[in-house]
Amino acid sequence: MTSRATGITRISTMLAGGAFALTMGAALVAAPGAAQAENDGFFSSGGNKKVFGFSFFRAAAPKGKVVAKIDLSDQRMNIYVNGRRYHSFKVSTARRGYVTPTGSWRPTRLHEMWHSRKYNNSPMPHSVFFKGGYAVHGTNSISRLGTPASHGCIRLHPNDARTFYNMVKANGRRNTTVKIVH
Repeated sequence: MTSRATGITRISTMLAGGAFALTMGAALVAAPGAAQAENDGFFSSGGNKKVFGFSFFRAAAPKGKVVAKIDLSDQRMNIYVNGRRYHSFKVSTARRGYVTPTGSWRPTRLHEMWHSRKYNNSPMPHSVFFKGGYAVHGTNSISRLGTPASHGCIRLHPNDARTFYNMVKANGRRNTTVKIVH
């Protein structure tokens, strides 16, 4: 059926089965049975999103012990909560001539936006500092993710950095470990 006002084809469907998650920086979850027939498409109400009849809402960050394991040889960061892997992200670590330290640390501070004092005031969105000036943070150089490209920090896609930052913020620095291995 087509809406006369918008010309948009209406979708009449019901979500079958259990809830599922879409990860796009923050998790969005579709509630089972939340779809309503003959919805007009995109709209928002009460913090929830409705997309073609499906109700989506932000899922809370999982609670517990967070471990961010960065593998320098794979250029990946896997995030575990209570031993269960929740995310796997491409990263960029130190390029030739620079070093990303190996070991295990608790975050020392968080900044929603930080600018590097050492490297031309470069933006470091959603920074989680773990050892002196070393941090896990977002980057604009997303084409380099998956390859060594940094001065030593752990670079992530900005959406992935936001996800990790929010997990650390929700669970606390004391419940978070940044572990870097070869």
